[in-house]
Order: sequence, then C-alpha cells, then structure tokens
Amino acid sequence: MHFTSEQRLDGAVLERAFTLGEIPGILWTPASACVPTPVILLSPPPLGLRKTYPRLVARARRAAADGFATATIELPGSGDRPRWPAAEQALVDLRRAMEAGEPVSDEIIDALILPLVDKSVPEWQAALNALLALPEIGGPVGYSGGVISIGTRLAVVEPRISAAVLFAGSFVPRAMLEEARQVTIPLHVLLQWDDEGNNRQAALDLFDAFGSREKTLHANMGGHTGVPQSAADEAGRFLARHLK
Repeated sequence: MHFTSEQRLDGAVLERAFTLGEIPGILWTPASACVPTPVILLSPPPLGLRKTYPRLVARARRAAADGFATATIELPGSGDRPRWPAAEQALVDLRRAMEAGEPVSDEIIDALILPLVDKSVPEWQAALNALLALPEIGGPVGYSGGVISIGTRLAVVEPRISAAVLFAGSFVPRAMLEEARQVTIPLHVLLQWDDEGNNRQAALDLFDAFGSREKTLHANMGGHTGVPQSAADEAGRFLARHLK
C-alpha cells in the first residue's frame, strides 16, 4: 500500500489516498480514536470513486465520529482503472432490455455481476491485508454498502469480517442464493422499495436465503438514491454494536 496524498477534514478525520498495485483507494482515520482502530470497508457502487466521493466521505465522517476507520477501493473497470469491455457490453445489454421494457434475463445479470464479484473479492481481501498491516488499523472489521453480491461473497470467504451492512440496490444472480445460505455473520440489509434498478423480489429472496441468525431488513419507500438519513443512522448503530 503506497500513500499518495493526505488531507485533514475539519481537523477530525485524516484522509489518505493510496494505491495497491493498480488499484486506487482512500483511507479515512479519526484523529482522536484509540490505536489500533477498528475498520469498516466502504464498498462503492461501480460508478467510480470520483463520482461517489461525496457519499463515501459522508459515510466516512459518520464512522469516524463513532471511532472507526474506513477504507474504499476502486472497483474493476470503474474510474481510472482499465476499461473492461465484457462488463461494458453486459451493461449495454442491461440498459437495452430495461429501456425496451423487457425482463432482464439471467444471462445478462450473470454476465454483469458474477465476473465483477470474482475479480473484486480477492482485491478487497488484498486491501484488507494491507490495511491490517498498518499500526493504526486493527480489528474487528466491518463491511458496508456496494454491490450486494460482492458483500455476500466476502461474508462467506473472509472470516475477518464480523458484521456487514448490505444495500439491496443491484441485480442478484441466482447463483448468489446458494452462497447466501453460507453467510453466518450479523447482517443489516437496506432496501429501497421503489428502486428502479433493482428486482425487489430477488432482493427479498436473497435476504430470506441468508443463513445468519441475526439479520435485519430495513425497507423504505423511494428510489435508489432516496435512502433516508434515519436508515443510514440505524446502519451506523448496527455496526457500532458489533464492532466495539
């Protein structure tokens, strides 16, 4: 992990940009927290860190106020990372089907999501290795946001993650239902009931499949970007309960 810049946000949070090989990322640490600090992995949507920075830094500030460090990395094919033609074609096919009012086929969903999961999860594990090697970062580890299938796979294969907040705002391949049955950590799932880019029933089926004994579904009316502040606050309280 190579740090490339740093700045203080209102004196309360230290923000450091880094690279991990070819992968850009950002680490936020609270200025007054005890060391080592628990860390939350903030998984972004596949829109690029620059576009999603305002949302990510808002979540990082909230986590810092609760005493947590947070970190994010650029997803494959997003932002300044090399283009991913296969993923771009799958996105074109998805948009074409939605604009035509046609059902989104399993083939399109699989082509869009499964390769992203396969590539992203090892990168997140490498990032976690690098983060936990820093003297100021320690466990426990939480996960928040992003493509729900990435979070599902990480919850299965990464034992260092103790709890996760998942956003049901992306299409779910049927294959993820079987993986969900292997998830056992505490989960808090956010669902926007009128999300225009999400299959609500698939999200409900995924939640039902999760094997966790403690799992909460927090559903609100509204579209993809209409998550109310009260829902974000409750997600923060969930992570605080399980990471402190």
